[in-house]
Amino acid sequence: MKIKIFPIFLITAFLIIFFVFYKGLQNSNIYTPEIKSEIKIPNFQTKEFFSKEKINSDKIFMGSEYYLLNIWASWCVPCKEEHKYLMNLSKKENIKMIGQNYKDNFDNAKNFLIDLNNPYDLIFLDNDGTIAIEWGAYGVPETFLIKNNQIIKKIIGPLNDKLFFEIKELTK
Repeated sequence: MKIKIFPIFLITAFLIIFFVFYKGLQNSNIYTPEIKSEIKIPNFQTKEFFSKEKINSDKIFMGSEYYLLNIWASWCVPCKEEHKYLMNLSKKENIKMIGQNYKDNFDNAKNFLIDLNNPYDLIFLDNDGTIAIEWGAYGVPETFLIKNNQIIKKIIGPLNDKLFFEIKELTK
């Protein structure tokens, strides 16, 4: 009797462990926060990238036009991959391109823009990352589509073909 119980117990334990791991593999462990639409943009003060003059967010996001805020850094590989989409969006007349340089070395960031061209109408500095935190950013790159001082679309990660066309449709 002892001999028959042990194999049944072993098989049952194996099946339970297998089931637990199988269910665990089906659940995504990637946390993607819920993105609420139409959130007011944060108020902040920073410095302009090239001139180093102080600038307030009230002076950046004025009027009812579309703004595309892109958080980027020269050390960010996905930022280089998405740069072609930013260059194409910068050709649209109804979108004002704003760059937020995140925790970057100024010379490296400047060379990044020289090498890949500058799609931004304005770039401001975020040397310590606090402005990105106020925006609710999780890393770089992140992109925010803004109209009437409200975030209408938040994109976590690099732009791609699908997101590029989505932005173009939203800004028609």
